Amino acid sequence: MNRPDASVVIVSYNTRELTLNCLRSLLASRTPDVTFDVTVVDNASADDSAGAIAAAFPEVRLIRLAENVGWGRAVNRGAVASTGEYLLLLNPDTTPVGHPVTELVIFAGQHPGHGLYTGRTLNPDGTDDTYSCWGLPTLWSQFTFASGLSTAFPGRRWANPEGLPDYDRRSVREVPAVSGCLMFVTRELFNRLGGFDPQYFLYSDDIDICARAGAAGARPLLNPGTAVMHVGGASSSSEGQRVKILRGKATYLRRHWSAPRARLGLGLLAAGVGLRALGQRVLGRGRARGVDWNVVWAQRGVWSGGWPAVDEPRPPLTAHTEPAPAAGIA
Repeated sequence: MNRPDASVVIVSYNTRELTLNCLRSLLASRTPDVTFDVTVVDNASADDSAGAIAAAFPEVRLIRLAENVGWGRAVNRGAVASTGEYLLLLNPDTTPVGHPVTELVIFAGQHPGHGLYTGRTLNPDGTDDTYSCWGLPTLWSQFTFASGLSTAFPGRRWANPEGLPDYDRRSVREVPAVSGCLMFVTRELFNRLGGFDPQYFLYSDDIDICARAGAAGARPLLNPGTAVMHVGGASSSSEGQRVKILRGKATYLRRHWSAPRARLGLGLLAAGVGLRALGQRVLGRGRARGVDWNVVWAQRGVWSGGWPAVDEPRPPLTAHTEPAPAAGIA
């Protein structure tokens, strides 16, 4: 069998109907001039996602994991099981618009040397949800969170530098980091970076690989001609999601910053959570924008430590040398 131009990897976790809809739209978007295969890695879903996918899409490579290993580790397993020249990482809560794989393959060929690419992630009304690209964490971005500026002025880049709120995502442009929701990467770069850092269970793993890619000379590029509709947060609750986000960010700070700088960054994270929890108590509100910050504050001992270290081989590997997972391939 000829090597496909691209391999799409989707990680599924209790998103059965969303994943089925994503696959349906993705497979319908095929074009004659670009070939791609699809691998779904199911993180031990409890909603029979794997069974439904196997029944509805026998042409999709399905890797059934016996435990939830998180997003990045699951992507690594899907990547080594596929062979495409490019990898497209796609969230199951997205619906392709147009022909995203073909568009990204052609775009990458027209703009070689960047290594990483993304498109636009859209709200149901067609407006940009701003999640396709991000700024890298800095001490200033931690300060704006600690001071509440990022919440008070979310639409100003000086106050919300990681959110890139005023980026024109309708033009081709280099971006600091691209989201794992819609990440297109050359396999050569992915393998050179060793794939995703397995220490991250969830969140900031995409920021981590983009930071490492940038250090290796990659220049992530946004293609406004590629888009997906994005639901967002489909498999996480609000407080649980916020704790995971903070654990991912704490892991990033510890992995990328010097020890003194990381301690300062973690202190600013704690200050930001404490400020929001205090504000809820003073105002007598149980939740703010869907999050009970007092619950998040009470778990600061959990998230401030980041994710625990994981000893697991990383790409490049072949399917024969990949560590045997407690899983099956359908």
